[in-house]
Amino acid sequence: MSKLAEYRALEKALQEQLSQLDALKEDDGLKKEMQFEQLLRSLMGEYDKSLRDIIAILDPQRAPVRSTGPSARKARKLKVYRNPQTGDVIETKGGNHTGLKQWKAQYGAEIVESWLEA
Repeated sequence: MSKLAEYRALEKALQEQLSQLDALKEDDGLKKEMQFEQLLRSLMGEYDKSLRDIIAILDPQRAPVRSTGPSARKARKLKVYRNPQTGDVIETKGGNHTGLKQWKAQYGAEIVESWLEA
């Protein structure tokens, strides 16, 4: 597609979206929702309440449970991989380690997983 055709297609799509936006701005339902949100946010500020507090008040069964510790997630176990050919060691808690990815690409994932030290 030429740059001019791409420009015209994007311009047309933009005009369609702008007309949809103008139609939404005139919608009475949207105006009521925006007014409600504004009033709710001012009340929340006045009473120093968060959205979670409001949900807990209105629907206590749905309210999220807050963890007592700093992290609700269990810490990952450190894994140590030792390359028997070079003697290099990689220590990682996840599989997103750059060196580990390179080894897996070079030697294959199954072989590299066999290098995992217990």
